[in-house]
Amino acid sequence: MNDPVQLFDLTTAPLELVSFVLALITVSLSIRQSHWSWLFSMISSATYAVVFFEAKLYGDSGLQLVFIALSMWGWYQWLHGSSTHSVLAVSRLTRRGWLLSGVAWLAGLVVLSVFLQRYTDTDVPHADGLLTAGSLLGQWLLSRKKLENWLVWIVVDALYVGLYLYKGLTLTAFLYGVFVLMALAGWRAWRKLA
Repeated sequence: MNDPVQLFDLTTAPLELVSFVLALITVSLSIRQSHWSWLFSMISSATYAVVFFEAKLYGDSGLQLVFIALSMWGWYQWLHGSSTHSVLAVSRLTRRGWLLSGVAWLAGLVVLSVFLQRYTDTDVPHADGLLTAGSLLGQWLLSRKKLENWLVWIVVDALYVGLYLYKGLTLTAFLYGVFVLMALAGWRAWRKLA
């Protein structure tokens, strides 16, 4: 069922293709601040969890499961996360928020890299740990409608392109290249609101 298929000049698995389309829909809806992005995020995360597990990207695979939970929380936050329990508005991080975000990313990198190196057979524990921790930060900031989520995604997605090319996930590498452009568009669109 998941036998490789030829798409233009690249070979991909059908599940990777489905995940690709769902992820594009997710980010497009996020840029528009549509709460429906969270539903597509959950479905895309579930399919990508399988794709990444098969590629021995265990950090990314586990991350997708966390994304499902964060997507449920994010959906609620976008609809009821303001101080008055109404729709959450776009806002910016404070200096303290920037500092805490940097510390969280660094701590996540250390914990995940050590875990992946000791307990899995991945050949990229540090890259997987770095990008998994950055993705968690980006998703949390997106859930709280922080403008800076787009900056985190630009960095993380650009680095993921190289990792996915290395792992032979060409379609997903292309997707993350598109994500960089979409994150730039998200930054521009949300900056007007913050």
